[in-house]
Amino acid sequence: MGAVNTRWQRTDAPRGADYDARWSSLAASGQNIHGEADLVEMLLTESGGRTVLDAGCGTGRVAIELSRRGFAVAGIDADPDMLASARAKASELTWLHGDLADPAALAGTAAADLVLLAGNVMIFLEPGTEAPVLANLAGRLTPGGLLVAGFRLQSEGVTLERYDELAAASGLRPVARWASWDREPFEGGDYAVSVHGAPR
Repeated sequence: MGAVNTRWQRTDAPRGADYDARWSSLAASGQNIHGEADLVEMLLTESGGRTVLDAGCGTGRVAIELSRRGFAVAGIDADPDMLASARAKASELTWLHGDLADPAALAGTAAADLVLLAGNVMIFLEPGTEAPVLANLAGRLTPGGLLVAGFRLQSEGVTLERYDELAAASGLRPVARWASWDREPFEGGDYAVSVHGAPR
């Protein structure tokens, strides 16, 4: 697949090993860097699900941790440099290069009990592609599956109201919303973790 255009490609954010170094430093300082995996594990334990699609997986930090915990995980990302790092760390997992707005990019993925959008994926999408991205990801969910997205709320990005509208248009219902991956109550801050469910 050729180049995929997203807002992420137009940032000067660290890539690959430089990106991973930030998380390694946080872990070395004693911080829990697996909040996303903790929440996903809790949700899947409650639902009985076992399969995860990590959409916007980056260097694979969350996907690799979920695999270590026994879940079947595939990752997809638009950035080949980030994926190269993921493959180097866990070549046994499925890593796909593709545009989340393109249905063909997801055609090779199995239906998942949970689709994860961590790492501010929603605010790095190409403007105007949010609706097809959510529709495509909702289409990869098993009956009763969950779409979980955490992203920063900023004036130039997608609002929670708009996100909920797009999720509803994709056939998903709201399940839960927190201010963080460790389930702090959401009271209108600048970050939200939203859980929406597919019909059974």
